[in-house]
Amino acid sequence: TACKIKKDYTDEFISTLPFTLTAAQIRAIKECCESMSKPVAMNRLLQGDVGSGKTVVASALMYTAVKNGFQCAMMAPTEVLATQHYEDVCEFVEKYHIAFSPVLLVGSMTAKEKKLAYEKIASGEANLVIGTHAVIQDKVAFKNLALVVIDEQHRFGVRQREKLAEKGK
Repeated sequence: TACKIKKDYTDEFISTLPFTLTAAQIRAIKECCESMSKPVAMNRLLQGDVGSGKTVVASALMYTAVKNGFQCAMMAPTEVLATQHYEDVCEFVEKYHIAFSPVLLVGSMTAKEKKLAYEKIASGEANLVIGTHAVIQDKVAFKNLALVVIDEQHRFGVRQREKLAEKGK
């Protein structure tokens, strides 16, 4: 079953941004939010050039999911990219007081760091999990995963993408 969002928080998210979104970005966000409010799972491919704003579109969707009480996961193909996403989100949270409680999960973390991340994910304290394939490990148990964003999805196998999707409702 799909996790239906009850309210679209796109306008609230956009109001926090220090820049204006393009009409295409707003349209993509609105279409996805409309799909997320239906009782069927959404599968979308968002294409665009580097710097075209795909990440801000994904962030708006994750914001709406989080504001509706769900968890989100973003999986990137490399630790460098996952860490960059995590640092960007942390900066955004601090600067604009966004409702994300992010956690990073990558293979090079110590066992102690991973254990703490697993606990935050399982309890729901972490509402946004950003990582590499480490996110799909069996030890990772989400409390209420509703939205999965896979960056550079072509760099993951079909089974890897399916395994992450199966961790949610």
